[in-house]
Amino acid sequence: QVQVVESGGGSVQSGGSLRLSCTASRSAYSSYYMAWFRQVPGKEREGVAAISSTSGSARYADSVTGRFTISLDNARNTLYLQMNSLAPEDTAMYYCAVGPPWLVSSLNPSEYPYWGQGTQVTVSS
Repeated sequence: QVQVVESGGGSVQSGGSLRLSCTASRSAYSSYYMAWFRQVPGKEREGVAAISSTSGSARYADSVTGRFTISLDNARNTLYLQMNSLAPEDTAMYYCAVGPPWLVSSLNPSEYPYWGQGTQVTVSS
């Protein structure tokens, strides 16, 4: 079983920055995708960014392109999300997920089998 743990959430004012981290206990696959999702109460979980463990290629949701950067430290099985120019609409619970290599940068949450418990990000205006 893969255990996934997020950290780094918190409260910040609009325009500020936060960096989220996510560590997987071990890789369930020889190569894999890791991704960040977010969810607010009453809404569906939304894909934020995904990255390949082999190519390093990343994909971003339109809403965060140019402001968020996803990166992966393969040696530590640790995923990061650098969030800059944060806005109140970025307020959500952020989740990290691990999935198989054939996802090809999918931002569909139903395709990821391993999830963390989430870390809260709150942006005040």
